[in-house]
Amino acid sequence: MASYKIAVLPGDGIGPEVMAAALKVLDAVGEIEKVRFEYEYAQVGGCAIDETGYPLSEETLELCKRSDAVLLGAVGGPKWESLPQDRKPEQALLKLRSGLGLYSNLRPAVVFPALADASSLREEIVSGVDVMVVRELTGGIYFGSPKGADENKGWNTMVYERHEVERIARVAFKLAQKRGGRLTSVDKANVLDVSQFWRDIVIEVHKDYPDVELDHMYVDNAAMQLVRTPKQFDVIVTGNMFGDILSDIASMVTGSLGMLPSASMGEKYALYEPVHGSAPDIAGEKKANPLAMIMSVSMMLSYTLDLPHAGAAVQQAVSEVLEAGYRTGEIFQEGDKLVNTDEMGDQVIKRLHQIKNEEPA
Repeated sequence: MASYKIAVLPGDGIGPEVMAAALKVLDAVGEIEKVRFEYEYAQVGGCAIDETGYPLSEETLELCKRSDAVLLGAVGGPKWESLPQDRKPEQALLKLRSGLGLYSNLRPAVVFPALADASSLREEIVSGVDVMVVRELTGGIYFGSPKGADENKGWNTMVYERHEVERIARVAFKLAQKRGGRLTSVDKANVLDVSQFWRDIVIEVHKDYPDVELDHMYVDNAAMQLVRTPKQFDVIVTGNMFGDILSDIASMVTGSLGMLPSASMGEKYALYEPVHGSAPDIAGEKKANPLAMIMSVSMMLSYTLDLPHAGAAVQQAVSEVLEAGYRTGEIFQEGDKLVNTDEMGDQVIKRLHQIKNEEPA
């Protein structure tokens, strides 16, 4: 029986709740696919600060390195907001990304047919949306030097090197080849020298992917277009800060942050997490939507563990649960079936077994 080692970092707030539901789904996948998942848990974020004084320990980073994949719940909360910048829970994310070399962040924004009316945009605008945002994750303004602050000013530096732009562009072009064949590179080349550099390198890399249609868009226009006509996009590639913002905009096109998974990948390691935050206001109440965490598991199965059939089955199960009308509170509307975090996970597991039973012998 094949066996996979998974580093499990539940984190803060609703992280442990959505993680528990997702691991139950993963256990069901293991039962169906006849594979074994071995979990090793560690603290990350605020809970790690409370325990060790640091948001991410070297021991936890080493655990991630000796695992086949990493699952992360969420980090942060008001309890730790007053800490110095270099000691805040979110620093764990930056350290994980740099320590594991996770330069590529994939954030799919898909509107499930059953949720087309849940978006704040009109149904005819969002129905059929399927966008993949590819965010460069280990460069740009979040990592550039110099940076700092004094009594009179604060400063950060946006820096990109050629190899950083080339490798993220290649990831995006290859994804576009497998999807709709269209790539939009987002920058601010009309104002920023670093963005013009980004654009020039993407154009160079495009020569190796002539079957992909490439266009360029300024980030302010891209933000507007994502809300105005989101179906015009197939794959979007952009830098660290712009990707952070645009992927959240794309998430609200789908109707809920609780529905968006993500994958962060490098040459050797991969980490999977929901896009949503720790939602401390509902932590411990079993109100959180676990579907983004569950779909992050689906991405892990497909991209890292080479179990695409199982990953597709999880996606299908989620879609069927939504079609059946099951909703957690943030996407609940009159006439839906209101369920809690655990119950939503149980419904996905139920559908997984039904999908397996329906397969031809």
